[in-house]
Amino acid sequence: MRTQQQWMDLRQQHNIEGRAFINGQYQDSLSGETFEVINPATEEVIAYVARCSDQDAIAAVEYAKGAFRSGEWAGQSPAARKQVLLKLADLIEQEKETLALLETLDTGKPISHSYQTDIPGAASCLRWYAEAIDKIYGEVATTEHNVHAYITHQAVGVVAAIVPWNFPLWLACWKIGPALAAGNSVILKPSEKSPLTAIFLGQLAQQAGLPNGVFQVLPGFGHEVGDALARHHDVDCIAFTGSTRVARQLMICSGESNMKRVWAEAGGKNANIVFADYKNLDKAAQETAAGCFYNQGEVCVAATRLLVHESIKEEFVRKVIAASEAFTPKDPLDPSSSMGALIDQEHKNKVLSYIRQGVEEGATQLCGGSVQCKGAFVSPVILDNVTNDMTVAQEEIFGPVLCVIPFSTEEEAIQIANDSPYGLGAALWTSDLDRAHRVARKLEAGSVWINNYNEGDMTVPFGGFKQSGNGRDKSLHALEKFTEVKTTWLRLGSY
Repeated sequence: MRTQQQWMDLRQQHNIEGRAFINGQYQDSLSGETFEVINPATEEVIAYVARCSDQDAIAAVEYAKGAFRSGEWAGQSPAARKQVLLKLADLIEQEKETLALLETLDTGKPISHSYQTDIPGAASCLRWYAEAIDKIYGEVATTEHNVHAYITHQAVGVVAAIVPWNFPLWLACWKIGPALAAGNSVILKPSEKSPLTAIFLGQLAQQAGLPNGVFQVLPGFGHEVGDALARHHDVDCIAFTGSTRVARQLMICSGESNMKRVWAEAGGKNANIVFADYKNLDKAAQETAAGCFYNQGEVCVAATRLLVHESIKEEFVRKVIAASEAFTPKDPLDPSSSMGALIDQEHKNKVLSYIRQGVEEGATQLCGGSVQCKGAFVSPVILDNVTNDMTVAQEEIFGPVLCVIPFSTEEEAIQIANDSPYGLGAALWTSDLDRAHRVARKLEAGSVWINNYNEGDMTVPFGGFKQSGNGRDKSLHALEKFTEVKTTWLRLGSY
């Protein structure tokens, strides 16, 4: 990988594209308006991006619907779509340096994470769905003798993918991979805080051979474009990752328009339970720190509630504090950086306000806080003596803040873990096999990890219970979001 200076040099050499990608070409918004994209680590303006509006959304939907109805993509064989998506994955890998640089400049995350994890993860996702799509079969029902009934899956039509700023390209590919593989037309709406890799992806899609209108990118500011897509009667599906508040609004838009499907991966306030019987507390402490502080804590499934048995709490918290020292914020373009900047100053101020509120409600701040330098940097914060009814234990902070909550019994740990409006992820650490299965069954979460935190790959689904959302990303289950199930019942004539 490049050195810090080499990444800085590459930044000077790269001309950043900021226009929307509509119907196979880059173009300005119809209004001609733009908005600033700011590097959160330096506070410099790095690009001016097209500020699309409802009129741009209307045009993009028309192109997407026309492309779908033409069958130029949806009518291709799965094997043919597979080859195009494999080429797109190859192009992402070929442009890994540029994409990683754009991701880090946009979000403030460490360049090593962008280069080694996020961009390869995006390519891997596309490749996985490309390889899967020609291996999906329909069904034949067990009907009476003179009936042939079969069940097929077909693309829903136009999919609007609305994605967040914490893993911009990777999470976008979680949506567009299965949606494109199934034969849909996709309009990608990136966050205004991180649109650059999505915009760059447009030219790669064109190079890979996706027909005009099948994949488009509409950057916009705030909810202008997302709301227009959510209310459009020719958008058949919304695939969303972001806050629970916005997910609710998208569902309202769907109900007030054409009842389009809304698949939402929303917030989380995830419990990480450490029992006293676990034999390797050092490992648990290291993964507890990483589970909360990786990506500056800007992870929907971050391990933000540490439930630790009272008999080991003091010892274990000391180990977590020591492990958190590995996450020291510094220049994201430094390849040795393990922690970068939060997405912007506004979000930094929000995170700091939660910390102050936690202390005011009775928590004890053991370490971390604001880093007094230019940029939106916050070092890992551990709040001790937290009770589960405190604001910091109930609301998603989306920053590097760990809340320590003691428990005395297994039943109490389960009760605390489930006492949340969210149900995205949970973990438990125990050396008791019976306890592992017993507790995992009772945790109200879409993903439960035992003696690890947030491991997984493309073979397993990801999504939540309760107000953490519906539907699933990853695995073959994600294809269910982007296809319609059709029954064809044929009565056979007698001869």
